[in-house]
Amino acid sequence: MSSEDQQSTDQDAYDMSDARLALTLCNTKNRAGSETDVKALEQMYEALGFKSTVRRNLSAKGFWEELEKFRKDMDQMKDPVSCCFVVLMAHGEEGILLGVDGNTIQLSELFSMLTNVNCRALRGKPKVFIVQACRGDQKDAGEVVQPAETGGTFVLSNEHPPKLPTYTDTLHVFATVEGYIAYRHVEDGSFFIQTMTDVFTNMEGHILDLLTEVTRRMANADLMEGGKPRKVNPEIQSTLRKLLYLQ
Repeated sequence: MSSEDQQSTDQDAYDMSDARLALTLCNTKNRAGSETDVKALEQMYEALGFKSTVRRNLSAKGFWEELEKFRKDMDQMKDPVSCCFVVLMAHGEEGILLGVDGNTIQLSELFSMLTNVNCRALRGKPKVFIVQACRGDQKDAGEVVQPAETGGTFVLSNEHPPKLPTYTDTLHVFATVEGYIAYRHVEDGSFFIQTMTDVFTNMEGHILDLLTEVTRRMANADLMEGGKPRKVNPEIQSTLRKLLYLQ
C-alpha cells in the first residue's frame, strides 16, 4: 500500500488506538439463555480489546442510572476513548425496554445520553448500541421474492461546517425489525447475539460489512417455533461518518 493510500485509509476510518469501553445491561430474570449471551459478549470484548462492565437485573430507572454512570466515568477519564459499545438486553416492545420492576424506559432516552452534545468523551467517536429485545409480537414466516434492482439519487455538499451534527457517529443495531419478536433459545442464547459475536470475533472488515454478514446468516436460517419455521433479521440504523474497524 502506498503512503497516499494509507493516508486515505486513515482519514476514512475511525482511530481505534485509544481506550475501547463496553457496557452490557442485561436483565436475566425470566430470560433463560441470556447468561449464555453475556458469556459470548465477554469473550468477544476480550478478543477485540474492550474493557467491559456488566450489570444485571435492572429496574427501568436502573438502565438510566447505569448508563449515566458510564457516561460520567468516560467524561472524567484522563485518557481518551476511541469507541464504546452499549448492549441492552431485556424484554421489550417497540421503542421501550422493560425493567425487572415492571416499569418501562424509552430507548430514545438511553440513546440520547451518548450523543455528541451530551457526552464529551465520545464527541465525534463511534457509539454502538446493540439491542436484544422484542419490538412487538409479530412472527415472520418468510416470503418468496424475485430478484429486483433498485436505484436512487443523492446530493453531495461542498460545504464543510466546523460543527458536527448532534446525532452523528452512532450505530443502533436491533435484534429484529419493528413490530417483531427477537428469538432467544433457553440454553443456546439469542440468535442475534450469538451470530453477531461469532462474526465480530472471527471475521475482519469494517462493522457495517460485518453486520451485513450477520444479516445474511440470520436471513438464511430457519428457526423452528412450535413446529413452524420462522424468519428473523436484525435492523441497522447508522449515522457513522467513517469506517469502524474492530479488529
